Amino acid sequence: MEDPVSSALLAAAGLLLALWWLLSRRRRLLQGLPPGPKPWPLVGNFAFALVRNPLVRKRLLNMVRQKQLPKGEGGAGREQQPQQQNPPHLLLTALAKIYGSIFSLFVGSRPLIILSDFEAVRDALVNQAEVFSDRPSVPLVALISKRKGVVFAPYGPVWKKQRKFSHSTLRHFGLGKHSLEPKIIEEFKYVKAEILKHGDEKFNPFPIIGNAVANVICSMAFSRRFDYDDAGFKTMLKLMSRGLEISLNSHMILVNICPWLYYLPIYPFRVLRQIELDITAFLKTIIAQHRETLDSQNPRDFIDMYLLHADEERKIDSESSFTEDYLFFIIADLFIAGTDTTSNTLLWSLLYMSLHPQEQKKVQEEIELVIGRNRPPTLADKARMPFTEATIMEVQRMTVVVPLSIPRMASETTVLQGYTIPKGSIIIPNLWSVHRDPKIWENPDDFHPARFLDENGQLIKKETFIPFGIGKRVCMGEQLAKMELFLMFVSLLQNFTFQFPEDMEKPSMAGRFGLTLAPLPFNIIALKR
Repeated sequence: MEDPVSSALLAAAGLLLALWWLLSRRRRLLQGLPPGPKPWPLVGNFAFALVRNPLVRKRLLNMVRQKQLPKGEGGAGREQQPQQQNPPHLLLTALAKIYGSIFSLFVGSRPLIILSDFEAVRDALVNQAEVFSDRPSVPLVALISKRKGVVFAPYGPVWKKQRKFSHSTLRHFGLGKHSLEPKIIEEFKYVKAEILKHGDEKFNPFPIIGNAVANVICSMAFSRRFDYDDAGFKTMLKLMSRGLEISLNSHMILVNICPWLYYLPIYPFRVLRQIELDITAFLKTIIAQHRETLDSQNPRDFIDMYLLHADEERKIDSESSFTEDYLFFIIADLFIAGTDTTSNTLLWSLLYMSLHPQEQKKVQEEIELVIGRNRPPTLADKARMPFTEATIMEVQRMTVVVPLSIPRMASETTVLQGYTIPKGSIIIPNLWSVHRDPKIWENPDDFHPARFLDENGQLIKKETFIPFGIGKRVCMGEQLAKMELFLMFVSLLQNFTFQFPEDMEKPSMAGRFGLTLAPLPFNIIALKR
């Protein structure tokens, strides 16, 4: 029979040994890392740093007092809705003011490196692009995306082939070319008709703008557009927006710690699973219809081109990554990411114009001077409309529609600005902080389009303006987004003057943080010009 005292001593020694190992491992891990709050063994400090850190709370309070956090702008009235609790891009920006432009947090024992100024972001994503172009395997993202597509797929040969094909095929169907102009201008006719139905009454612009942007994507990917009253189409757009919002729900984030939670039959897990199923059914039905009607001599759109390429690839390599399953994830990336980002930017533009009538008037004066009121805009007009272009850029700077970019991962241990970044570290480029940096942008929290113009009123190209990100994983749809934003924005202000209803309270300009930063719900008045 064992001596109970000896057993207790052995257990205590084992516990002390384990504790010593954890502490020594933590010390080794912290050596050379960027500064940051001290992590707890096993659990790290991510949630603690963002929620409980008194320094962060104090910094945030000071920022509010100094009006550095966005609140309602322009016009009269109080804010209609409270700001979102603890939006992560603002909390991380506050931490940067304490720990510096590069700092570290821990999710468990995994380092999370936050890059908060342009130099840090450029050094990592451009100067060391091969090291910082991978994606971390985040359980929630992996469960939904299966780590396929072009947005969340890991960096490597498969991703490079898929992205190269996707980009060249989208260019074939008009990406970055004037051949896509007529489709965008044609879609605006439907937007105009929908807006005119409301006369001088206030209305919700969200569904109209979302439908229009989605249809431009659909014209390239599906060779069709959907009527704004199409029940299935309307449902898909609502599901997309809801899914992006739910995916960052505080309970949903727990899936990254315990993946099995995703399958629980309770809110929000059940809701997100159903959204995933519904969007999957919608897109796979479209792919199946394309397969049934595929004509190798006359490819109609992106799906047809992909299916034909996949058939050719399988003749050469039966293990090729070009499959209908992979096509689904690429189409989902195009449909969801392309629609949500551009539609939110256009909605922000309408909100800012309604709250800044003087800037709106200047844009309209430039439109009349260059285009007039009858001719539709073209991309050729862009070079002669610097204030309009500057206004769009200022909206993008103020709102940074993907404020924390998409996380990267260090594929090997490296040194970044004197700090050791261990292999496997998650990298968060804080694009919000970059675009609100007072060292770069004078009075960064003020809406001031002229900051993008020189003394002669000509557009200034600033390398620090990176709303689409930089590096090897820069947004694939950047050129499409720029085309849509210019042509739609100009068309809207050419035909309407937008006003914020006097009897309504302004929404918080902090917006609603999901994967993208969307404006909070608002109504608007569109007066026909």
